Amino acid sequence: MGGGSLKKYVQYIKPYAAYYFTGPLFMIVEVVGDIMLPWLLARIINVGVMNHDIGYIVRTGIMMVIIAVFMAVGGVGGAFFAARAAMNTGTDLRMALFEKIQKFSFKNIDDFSTGSLVTRLTNDITQIQNMIMQTLRTCLRSPGILIGAVIMAFVMSPGLAMILIVVIPVIVCVVAVIMKLAFPRFDRMQTKLDNLNSCIQEMLVNIRVIKSFVRGEYEEAKFDSRNEQLCESTVRAMRTVIVMAPAMALIMNMAIVAVMWKGGNMIIAGHMPVGNLTAFINYMTQILSSLTMLSMVFLNSTRAVASLKRIDEVMQADIDLTDDAAAMKDKKVLCGDVEFKNVFFRYYKNSEEWVLDNISFHLKSGQKMGIIGSTGCGKSTLVSLIARLYDADSGSVLIDGTDVREYSLKNLRDGVGMVLQNNVLFSGDIADNLRWGDADATDEQIRQAASAAQADEFVNDFADGYAAQLGQGGCNVSGGQKQRLCIARALLKKPKILILDDSTSAVDTATERKINAALEEQLAGCTTITVSQRISSIMHADVILVMDNGRVIDMGTHEQLLAGCTLYREIYDLQTNS
Repeated sequence: MGGGSLKKYVQYIKPYAAYYFTGPLFMIVEVVGDIMLPWLLARIINVGVMNHDIGYIVRTGIMMVIIAVFMAVGGVGGAFFAARAAMNTGTDLRMALFEKIQKFSFKNIDDFSTGSLVTRLTNDITQIQNMIMQTLRTCLRSPGILIGAVIMAFVMSPGLAMILIVVIPVIVCVVAVIMKLAFPRFDRMQTKLDNLNSCIQEMLVNIRVIKSFVRGEYEEAKFDSRNEQLCESTVRAMRTVIVMAPAMALIMNMAIVAVMWKGGNMIIAGHMPVGNLTAFINYMTQILSSLTMLSMVFLNSTRAVASLKRIDEVMQADIDLTDDAAAMKDKKVLCGDVEFKNVFFRYYKNSEEWVLDNISFHLKSGQKMGIIGSTGCGKSTLVSLIARLYDADSGSVLIDGTDVREYSLKNLRDGVGMVLQNNVLFSGDIADNLRWGDADATDEQIRQAASAAQADEFVNDFADGYAAQLGQGGCNVSGGQKQRLCIARALLKKPKILILDDSTSAVDTATERKINAALEEQLAGCTTITVSQRISSIMHADVILVMDNGRVIDMGTHEQLLAGCTLYREIYDLQTNS
């Protein structure tokens, strides 16, 4: 990450600048106390003990207690404001990251994987919060104690202080080597965590399929493999921390032994009071502890930088579906006229085969269109281009005579209602799910939409009715019930264009006829496009597209296609004679 990228994250700090400023100020109180206490202890030994002055010892002891109380207040205040700064900044950054992901196209999500995005929203943000909190608690405290203790050590004994001139560079070199080894290891560890999260998510979402195919052992083995990879990667990363602690302790203990040996000789020779040696050892311990703490901060910062790099990858990702410069912010879908002009599309730009190959048709406002064809022939892809879930590689998709790129995404998608092939419901009650179509819908409007979608009857069978809670993805309702709720949700939206992508495949034909009749009544004048494998679902449409291998091989009414389209006739005969 360059300096330019880092500057973009200052905006998440500015609102909480007071916390960032106040927290370290409180820590200064601890710094002053830490520097004063060894000096006061030396005074007690050199003056009070040596002169048998009990009063001096008591007065100085009381002063040390008062300083300790102030240090406690400073420590609590510093920790409080550091926590507020870290948590608030992390919350805002997580929200910004989530908003960015919400703008992602399907391709962007595929590029990162869902599990990786979950890790970045959770674990990576937490690492940054921890780094901020630790840094604010040590940014003044550790350097302050280090500088103050070094000064006091030279004041107490310049001769002994020469030992520090040797020890400190050694510690700095050890920390530098460890940090250089740590960064790539922490980066790899986060990648392994991504893989594990993806495995967990896939397993939980597809738990019913796993159980029905008795693939539990296979999934356990896959999870075990990724779990072991994460464990090994974490151990390799943590070795840096494990090695650093004993290395620093060894240096510290060797330095203290050297001070004790040299200081003892100086006391015997009468060149230094006993209290000064005691204070010097305390200051030396503070110096080495401060260096250890700073090294831990740098080490944790290395992990946080790896996390920030991963967050920045998401924040800087180019979104391939955005409002174009030519998009008219106020333009809305008013009529629902749909036209494709020589549209070509493929999912992968280096692919030689087109998913949609030179598609052209014109569907006037209020007309009904059916689309039928073999599995994988591009039916769902075609309707996805209308709401700009994807963009055509060449050619134009027009609504009301205007290229879809010239609408804002919000206005375009507000005018298009989609019931997708894979119906999705969300955790929460049924009413809340239906209000995705209209957040302001009344209870009566919800019931009317559900009734039109033939969902009201089974919803009322629930003990809590429309307040009944749905599991994740609507896992506690059947496929047909889920489809009907999704249709009701689309009805509440009152779109100008309604796309039904194989949305009644799980309901019986009698229920389907009732739904279609209700759609005719409630969405009069709405342009409707129905994708289906069943001719009975589309035979009454004004125009039917017959697709095969990404092409429109014929189009017309049901009667025209029966008479002139071989593929349509084969599908009809197969379904009516079965």
